[in-house]
Amino acid sequence: MAITLKGDQKISSVPTTKNKALKINLNANIYGTFAEIGAGQETVRNFFRAGGASGTIAKAMSAYDKDFSDAIYGIETDRRYVTEDRLKKMLKHEMNLIEDRLDRQKHPEKLFFSYANTVATINFTKKFKGHGWVGIRFQLDPLEDYNEIILHLRFKETEARLQQETLGILGVNLIYGAFYLNDNPKELLKSFYDNIDKDKLEIDMINFSGPRFTYVDNRLMSLQLVKNGMTNAVMFGPDGNNLLPAQVLYKKNILALRGSFRPVTKVNMDMYEQSKKMFFDEKKVDPDKSQVIFEITLSNLKAEGEINERDFLDRAELLCSLGQNVMITNYQEYYRLVEYFSEFTKERMALAMGVYNLIEIFDEKYYRHISGGILEAFGKLFYKDLKIYMYPYKEEETGQFIDSENLKVHPRMKELYKFFKNNGRVVDIENFDPEILDIFSRTVLKMIKEGKDGWEDMLPTGIAEVIKEKRLFGCSRRN
Repeated sequence: MAITLKGDQKISSVPTTKNKALKINLNANIYGTFAEIGAGQETVRNFFRAGGASGTIAKAMSAYDKDFSDAIYGIETDRRYVTEDRLKKMLKHEMNLIEDRLDRQKHPEKLFFSYANTVATINFTKKFKGHGWVGIRFQLDPLEDYNEIILHLRFKETEARLQQETLGILGVNLIYGAFYLNDNPKELLKSFYDNIDKDKLEIDMINFSGPRFTYVDNRLMSLQLVKNGMTNAVMFGPDGNNLLPAQVLYKKNILALRGSFRPVTKVNMDMYEQSKKMFFDEKKVDPDKSQVIFEITLSNLKAEGEINERDFLDRAELLCSLGQNVMITNYQEYYRLVEYFSEFTKERMALAMGVYNLIEIFDEKYYRHISGGILEAFGKLFYKDLKIYMYPYKEEETGQFIDSENLKVHPRMKELYKFFKNNGRVVDIENFDPEILDIFSRTVLKMIKEGKDGWEDMLPTGIAEVIKEKRLFGCSRRN
């Protein structure tokens, strides 16, 4: 937020919600509809109050009754109403009505839009805080196809009235940003929190599409959400489009592999294949209701200082080419990651990791910021139905394989480690490939950048070709 000084006072350069709505209203070419379900007509109310709304609002509606809503937008196969599919149907339906009812020849300069939200606010017991989908379909040129911005939010406030007001401000910010900040998606993203405190609202998914956003990589927009503190975790699929974690992980068995994947190596994929087989063989795990995640932490992306967006996209490109779902989180400690997963599922979970990662879990220095220290963290970590699959390490000097039986933790942690090991919470990955244990991502990356030969053999099938074709990680050759 830009700040200017005037005397001893600080003046924000961010326009107020009223001024944003008024600027839209005074633009003679912007014209569209508002369809809001579940939290009042909070967004359109701001436009009515700002003045001059007759030139902007073609229609405002709220189909609260489910039968009315189904009659207008159709019946969802899962009978749910607060979903992305529902929102998209609302946006398309309302836009089609504008096109049908308004003559383009009579309004050649009009930029049509449809704004919609479908929301569930906090319930009476206040156990469910509420969430919703918000989106806009809009033109920036009368002869151009429509653009679309769709986002998912989670409410943090504990009163329905406050959530409604926050939703109304967010809606104005979205519409204003779509028309006036579309040439800078990163700033558009930040503007969603104009006049809103971040502790009131979490935005955990966003997708841009349409002719004006063909250059936007939605994976990079996901990264911005975490980087800007709008959420702690985001996910995207093999196609590069962002996914809603709550939707993907709901009531699922979850296997997570954390790494730098810079680049993804044969070791990473061997750990993936072997841990997945072990996980699917568990009696409590249903392979058809399971989700495997490749996770990268924000701290890992910042390992060399500021986040290098090109480097991030290079990693994402490879994991997506392998058909994997990727998660970016701000959870450096594993117990926080497990706590996050537990918001969506009570089913069996597992973490696959190498020896050094496991040793770090038993390092007290990572838990000094919590009152109960390592015991509190371990209570949160292993209280859940969780297992750790440990991939071995080969000592360079002795050639010995280090696994859960012979690894050394700090003497004070020895008995604690034995407790979890003896209770079957730490399990060795035994069917590993001993021929690849001397492969490290950092070695491969250095060889790629220095133009040395041989790194191709350290990577999974097809990955070297992708790196060369797209010149990832500073690779200077195509073949």
